[in-house]
Amino acid sequence: MATLVTFHAHPDDECIACGGVMRKAFEEGHRVVLVVATRGEVGEVDDGFLDDGEELWERRVAETHEAAEILGAKRVEFLGYHDSGMMGEPTNDAAGSFWTADVEEAAQKLAAILREEQAEVLTVYDDNGGYGHPDHIQVHRVGVRAAEIAGTPRVYQSTMNRDHMIRGMEAHAERDPNFEMPDIRERENFGKPESIITAAVDVTAFLKHKRTAMRAHASQISEESFFLAMPDDAFAYSFGTEWFIREGQGPGITETDLLAGL
Repeated sequence: MATLVTFHAHPDDECIACGGVMRKAFEEGHRVVLVVATRGEVGEVDDGFLDDGEELWERRVAETHEAAEILGAKRVEFLGYHDSGMMGEPTNDAAGSFWTADVEEAAQKLAAILREEQAEVLTVYDDNGGYGHPDHIQVHRVGVRAAEIAGTPRVYQSTMNRDHMIRGMEAHAERDPNFEMPDIRERENFGKPESIITAAVDVTAFLKHKRTAMRAHASQISEESFFLAMPDDAFAYSFGTEWFIREGQGPGITETDLLAGL
């Protein structure tokens, strides 16, 4: 069968953005490899959450391996860069941060894994990293270049469908007059319009795995979080389809399976 390499910025990103396609590929007999650029060092936890002497990155690495097993990844690799934090934070420019990494150097590291795995498919993020996070933007830059170096034939840019999200919020607002519409319509850098998305993968059959993988990242995704507190029907609407852009495809949705024909 084929090999899918899915490249992410931080621990927990993988289950949110691509957890469904990972588990789907695994259940269809493909090899799934997870590569993470950083160990999520600047995440936040409540006092007392970590064990005595335990560093946050240690917990997040352990959580990543647990989530990867749930999603069917047979190999997990970290590129070794430091979490850059949100855009505009001083951590963006810290030595060793992924945001300051040389794109060519980082791409060579990823390309070595792609070659070793003989990967047919790579997922990255869209050119704005989904919502403007510096490490997510860098995943796009590094991932696209790595695929060029390694000759990986299929590159899918994971994104969020703005129009789908807005429709869901508007429908909820009609049912609940007290619901306050988030400012997503004013945030042009949040996701991509449906018109430029070329792949929509139905992952509703794998939502249990996706949500369980989210729970594995307990240091960042609590039971009270947006991801886990929402009702099952809302979760299915929000996360039951995973959206991608592939250069040369479209216009419109032309693919529903990242590994079709492989």
